[in-house]
Amino acid sequence: MFRARGKYLLFADADGATKFSDYEKLEELLLTICEGTEDISEALGIVCGSRAHMEKESIVSRSLFRTILMKGFHMVVYIFAVKNVKDTQCGFKILTRRTARLVFNSLHVERWAFDVEMLFIAQSLDIPIDEVPVNWTEIEGSKVTPIVSWVQMGIDIFMIWLKYTTGSWRVRGDMLRAEN
Repeated sequence: MFRARGKYLLFADADGATKFSDYEKLEELLLTICEGTEDISEALGIVCGSRAHMEKESIVSRSLFRTILMKGFHMVVYIFAVKNVKDTQCGFKILTRRTARLVFNSLHVERWAFDVEMLFIAQSLDIPIDEVPVNWTEIEGSKVTPIVSWVQMGIDIFMIWLKYTTGSWRVRGDMLRAEN
């Protein structure tokens, strides 16, 4: 993200589960969020691709155990980190360049929950965040193992909350608050 050159920066999971044809939906919503900003390079905003619209049908095809893990994970994210995003883990997100610089400068988590920390930081800086439904396909060979990954992500999310709450980790974007 620090070496990217565009005014909008997209990241996508390497497995190609989300199709790049959905990029335009994310960009359109990001432009709406940034509307009114004279210099787009100074705009702030994040748009997350979301699979939340697929949740009902995925619950039907998932085991009860995996459904409970998914619901539990969403609850942990909501309680400890991000309140206004239904699908923090969809690996298809677009950010303005300024937003990427601010949030990625403060990231500590390097595992599956880094998306949650990124959104937690953006939320703490009052950066506008929105979601848009995307087409998503489950790709064989996922590196996520249900119990181990869920526990690790739960610990990471709790640590995000604890470290920022106690001041052990600071949002380097605090300079943004001083500017406004």
